[in-house]
Amino acid sequence: MMAYVYLFVAIVAEVLGTSALKASQEFTRFWPSVVVVVGYAVAFYMLTLVLRTIPVGIAYAFWAGLGIVLVTLIGVVAFGEKLDLPAVAGLAMIIGGVVVIQVFSSVSAH
Repeated sequence: MMAYVYLFVAIVAEVLGTSALKASQEFTRFWPSVVVVVGYAVAFYMLTLVLRTIPVGIAYAFWAGLGIVLVTLIGVVAFGEKLDLPAVAGLAMIIGGVVVIQVFSSVSAH
């Protein structure tokens, strides 16, 4: 169970780092740049803890899938980015893929 807590922290840290990447304006703004570096450092460290018990492919599927969805939501809310119907459908398929892995895969650490 702790592996999923670590994975959640890794995803949140990566999402914060990625969101701050846009705000850093190509690393020309100090504090957003610090958030990028710290966010990615925390994310990758936590991911190493996750990989003790969850297979790398499964961990990365969660990391990438949920990260994409969360970063997209932050883009919409914080940066005013727009989504069209194909983007929403694609995001729904990503979420569906993560759910299928979690619910039906014997490889996923339950």
